[in-house]
Amino acid sequence: MNPQGERWTTDQVLALAPDEASRRAGGKLAAPGPWSETGADGGAVWGQCKGSGKKPYQTVVDIKGPAFKCSCPSRKFPCKHALGLLLLWAGDGREVTAGEPAQWAGEWLAGRRERAAPSASTPSGAASPSRAPADPEAARRRAERRMQRIGAGATELEQRLEDLLRSGLASAERAGYGSWDETAARMVDAQAPGLASRVRELGSAVASGPHWPAQLLEECALLHLLDQGFLGIERLPAPLAATVRSRVGLTTEAADLLTGPEAATVRDRWLVLAQQDSEDGKLTTRRIFLRGERTGRMALHLSFGGANRPLDVALAPGLVLDADLAYYPGARPLRAVLGERHAPAAPGPVPPGCGIDAALAAYGDALRDDPWLDSWPVVLADVTPIPSRDGTSWQLADTDGESALPLDPRCLGRTSLWQLAAISGGAPVTVFGECGHRGFLPLTAWDPAPVSL
Repeated sequence: MNPQGERWTTDQVLALAPDEASRRAGGKLAAPGPWSETGADGGAVWGQCKGSGKKPYQTVVDIKGPAFKCSCPSRKFPCKHALGLLLLWAGDGREVTAGEPAQWAGEWLAGRRERAAPSASTPSGAASPSRAPADPEAARRRAERRMQRIGAGATELEQRLEDLLRSGLASAERAGYGSWDETAARMVDAQAPGLASRVRELGSAVASGPHWPAQLLEECALLHLLDQGFLGIERLPAPLAATVRSRVGLTTEAADLLTGPEAATVRDRWLVLAQQDSEDGKLTTRRIFLRGERTGRMALHLSFGGANRPLDVALAPGLVLDADLAYYPGARPLRAVLGERHAPAAPGPVPPGCGIDAALAAYGDALRDDPWLDSWPVVLADVTPIPSRDGTSWQLADTDGESALPLDPRCLGRTSLWQLAAISGGAPVTVFGECGHRGFLPLTAWDPAPVSL
């Protein structure tokens, strides 16, 4: 057994980078020159990197998380120093040798492991149970008042949609985005952020192009369906009611999913299919897609970070994680929270995939249970990216030439599209992505190792 644990590949390290600039900057630091006091054991890598100041930056990575700590001022997680250190470690091993952590690294690692240590009443690796409210009756009254506010907001929104249809869709173009922004603000006041987000989509639809009336009408229909679902939520089946609650913005505590009275976890060997970061102002959202080796179930782990809240969970595509997941309730569960890990992550195989027709059927089945879904994650096997004759669009075609799936227009012009074309070279490849009404959005391809797109 390697005393440094299972060594990662360069692709696995680069898959953790929050953006292309971080990949390039990390690559420049993947040399022994700026590093000192480097070392590794079975679960961590550490070192000091010379920067522009007098004191070197102290960088340590908990491989089991993975989690990152660096004394540099960067707000990116992982920063370029953590990436450079991991790339150095992922090499031939001569530059980062096995040993005991330096004091500064050992203190941080000990603190993490102490916080993760199980208590007598908490399963190993599971989240701590949520705190019970000091006054359950007061909490119940607050929940009732919020439901009433959301109901009032949904009723007001129904009137707004009725007025729009009575006056005609052309009135939305004349009114501009400001009127929808005001309505969205009222939904925020009603404590229904999900409704507010969909109202903003109505404003965006008007500026979506020549076919905006059809798109606006579709969005209005989905919003009307959500309003009516919430206003009649007591008559819905429990799974669908849970979906409606989450769509309007009512959330479930992650700790309750793992340790609450109705907690139900699924243990499997979860293959990491993709990790994707997106920024909205000061907030960073990380989406990690997984699929169970035994169950075949898809899962989406969401985490959020900011200036004072680093993204703690990072899993490179291609790893396999033996762990428990707890799904958020819903008619078609997808989002999940990570529970106990039973073994360190290790490199996994190329995932088995399906054809175009099966992917469309999977999206259709999911849409039947949750009509507000934009897309559904699928792995496509043996598909070839093909450009249109005029080069304005691309599609993925099955090897038999019988079926093809257009690529999501959002990926046109991005380097990810040309990466996919280069990986394929005109030959069939395995691709993971999201299949939805816009087409297929590729996120990872295997060549044969996973490459984030």
